[in-house]
Amino acid sequence: MSDVNGAVMAPGRWRVALNPAIYLISLLPGLVVLMHADARSMGWVLAATVAVIFLQHAINVLNDVADWKLGADVEKWDSWVRVHDGTRFALWHGGLSFLAGSLLGLMVLLATHKLWILGAAAPLVILGYLYNAGPRPLSYTQLGEWATGLCYGGVFACLWLLTGKPFDAAAFAGALAFASFAVALLLSHQPPQIATDRAAGKHSFAVRYGAERTIQVSRGLFLLALVSLAVNLWLGGANALGTLVFVSAAVAAARNVWSGTPNPRSILLQGAMAISAGMAALILAAMIG
Repeated sequence: MSDVNGAVMAPGRWRVALNPAIYLISLLPGLVVLMHADARSMGWVLAATVAVIFLQHAINVLNDVADWKLGADVEKWDSWVRVHDGTRFALWHGGLSFLAGSLLGLMVLLATHKLWILGAAAPLVILGYLYNAGPRPLSYTQLGEWATGLCYGGVFACLWLLTGKPFDAAAFAGALAFASFAVALLLSHQPPQIATDRAAGKHSFAVRYGAERTIQVSRGLFLLALVSLAVNLWLGGANALGTLVFVSAAVAAARNVWSGTPNPRSILLQGAMAISAGMAALILAAMIG
């Protein structure tokens, strides 16, 4: 064991810190866009989705570093700071992942001759950096939830534009869906950490409004995400069977999340279940047709 910034360190396991399920929030927008994409753009959408996953991983690692330095989440045993036994190598880890995601995304835009999308993507990357950067990261302010929504709504929008489709009502519905989904996920994570976040000066939604209201808003945003996704599939002209199966699965997902206390695992898995069911139906319809 060692000591960093007054907190007792203990070795962490990278498999636990990695928590693969959390990356569904970056994978799912790509899967929904694939339900609208033609064969020529599918590979590029997948590559761009991998870039987004690298960027999310960087933000997760750098968030652990920022929280540790500022005194929040020091009780978090799956922190990347514990895996690296300090903030120095965790900072390098996050920085390299950030660089990899940025370069891969740039290569996709260059290869597809859609460098103009960088006008929307670059501010999102900067926003993701500022989420954890400096002595007062955005994640510690009242803008934290807004930044999260803008980033993930923007991710969907950029992936949509990569297919060559215009940013229309269907695209707006999809962007709204994943903005809502990401913030619902973030809020579901906050109630257990109210005490440590308040002590560290973190002005999260739960610190400002309390656990009960945070849970209510998280449920409402999850429902909004599902409704907006259904609108996206409908307006975007997705296969009717895939849309119908998604709506049926979404009703079950909403009921499951609404009946209990939402948490990151339940929101991610229920959302993934609904989207995966719709995509499976779409693939089946294409094979039959």
